[in-house]
Amino acid sequence: MSSKKNILIVGGTGFIGYHLAKKSLSKGLKVTSISTSPPKKIRYLSRVKYIFCDICNKKKLEKNIKKKFEYVVNLGGYVDHSKKQKTFKSHYLGCKNLAEIFLKKPPSAFIQMGSSIEYGHFRSPHRENFFCKPKFVKSVYGKAKLLSTIYLIKLFKKKRFPATILRLYLSYGPKQDENRFLPIIIKSCIKDKTFACSEGNQLRDFVHVNDVVDAIMKSIKIKKARGEIINIGSGKPLKLKKIINYVSTTLNGGKPEFGKIKLRKDEILKMYPNIKKARKKIQWKPKILFKKGILQTIRYYKNDSR
Repeated sequence: MSSKKNILIVGGTGFIGYHLAKKSLSKGLKVTSISTSPPKKIRYLSRVKYIFCDICNKKKLEKNIKKKFEYVVNLGGYVDHSKKQKTFKSHYLGCKNLAEIFLKKPPSAFIQMGSSIEYGHFRSPHRENFFCKPKFVKSVYGKAKLLSTIYLIKLFKKKRFPATILRLYLSYGPKQDENRFLPIIIKSCIKDKTFACSEGNQLRDFVHVNDVVDAIMKSIKIKKARGEIINIGSGKPLKLKKIINYVSTTLNGGKPEFGKIKLRKDEILKMYPNIKKARKKIQWKPKILFKKGILQTIRYYKNDSR
């Protein structure tokens, strides 16, 4: 990639945003990040231009997006999903604002990070041709993501807006916020804590952050990805109980109390994708096996705890 090309990472101070920015810099791209707050110390990169702006505020956003960007990756949106109005506005209105601004000066790629929750109660393995109506998606976050997908696909069909939607399953890896499933389990086991959890019978799909970044970079470059929805996951679901026991055994610590937390009424037991389309459209498949990735992640948090 040319060193003259600019990439805008919306949500560049977050977990995936940091890893994407780091990779982009290594590829010779000029990186600009937009977020509402500065990066944590562990996720600061000196060669990134950081802009602080709320993507829900279109006027301010437009003022901050002045130069030409070849690539735009939208990882933005409010992370505390308990604040429903803020969550909806940041994920849906924020996406619309970005798209409307970039319609005037289109990049060669606009990558929208979608979510597996957009499939609602469709049975796994999820395929990209499954269409769930927004009214059947229970979570505000999932509804906002699905409406963003619908909006961007329409924009591609009407105006050839270069959008690609990557529907992500559960990403993990070093430097993830410690309020996420795997960091919580790992930290609890490092400290040899007793911790409550569900029965752990849910099947979930975990994909390493480096593989997620690889999928984004491939989507940026491949033109036939435009106007497509593509699942990004391992395609190999794991039982949460098995993961918890593996982490506990590996660290020789932690006392999980299975069954102490009841499942939500609307909780989906099996969530994992079919990833054949990713192989076909963007020549992507995950390279990091879960066992290797989780051991690397455990080492990171273990060293971080010293």
